Amino acid sequence: MREIRIGDFVEYAVERSDYPPAKIQQILGHETIAVLGYGVQGRGQSLNMRDNGLRVIIGQRPGGKSWQEAINDGWKPQETLFDLEEAARRGTIVQYLLSDAGQKEMWPRLKPLLTPGKALYFSHGFSIVFSDQTGVVPPPDIDVILVAPKGSGTTVRRHFLEGRGINASFAIHQDATGRARDRCLALGVAIGSGYLFETTFRKEVVSDLTGERGVLMGAIYGLWLAQYEVLRAHGHSPSEAFNETVEEATQSLYPLIGENGMDWMYANCSTTAQRGALDWYPRFRDATKAVFEELYQRVANGEETRRVLEANSRPDYREQLERELRAIRESEMWQAGKVVRELRPERQGR
Repeated sequence: MREIRIGDFVEYAVERSDYPPAKIQQILGHETIAVLGYGVQGRGQSLNMRDNGLRVIIGQRPGGKSWQEAINDGWKPQETLFDLEEAARRGTIVQYLLSDAGQKEMWPRLKPLLTPGKALYFSHGFSIVFSDQTGVVPPPDIDVILVAPKGSGTTVRRHFLEGRGINASFAIHQDATGRARDRCLALGVAIGSGYLFETTFRKEVVSDLTGERGVLMGAIYGLWLAQYEVLRAHGHSPSEAFNETVEEATQSLYPLIGENGMDWMYANCSTTAQRGALDWYPRFRDATKAVFEELYQRVANGEETRRVLEANSRPDYREQLERELRAIRESEMWQAGKVVRELRPERQGR
């Protein structure tokens, strides 16, 4: 475990070396890990655990696209692939990786299967923290734990296959067995985490929902779109507007930030770019900080989770989602992006 000091703040990171393969087997070797849901997180985490030598089974609704994908990945019906209830019945650790709305829907069927001594695992604090909306209140005689990778399940799997780890947070909500922390951290490393930092279920869900709606997805797309539209309105071509807004960010500047930080990226740009960025970032911070505060409060008070559950529970949710995604996909900005990506040298074998 490594001590991390940032100013006066001290926290501790659990590293992969703290839970080597032999220790993971000692803690989890007798467990059956039932992964409920084979979406992006379920797939990535389960394949990594299987590759790490753990006993893993999948719970998924039979007959759908994800069921077939699980078969394609080598999970065998009635051996390692079951319907949701049967997998939960067999599992000693149940990883609850359905969508948030799906967790609410299934909970009445899952709860009776969580017998004493089992562990209920989440990768998001949503259902536990907003139990007044979801109804998810675990029985008191099981462990309730969380490992939340800081990336999509696709990234979790990709980093694992590349020999890298992904950052993740962990939390213990309920320790009925005295083994909750070890179970949690061993699982965290087994799913592909490089290091883990401790949080709470509430802090995880509030920070996660704020980040997704903010700089990770919602805010960044809003800023990109605003700049693209301004450039286009002043006569710049779609290719030029897209390159100056998205392509240079994702292919050149953001990787530099990931390597060594914002100051290092600034130091490796032209003096003109440096001066402009240093002059203008306070303006953008001041213009958006009130929006972020409003966003944070809406997440913290449950308004955003209520919106998610209501929208995702509608019968026409999938059709509405596809309409909204199609509008983005078919917009001029992302049609320009498709053309620009096809022109990248690696796409042409150069």
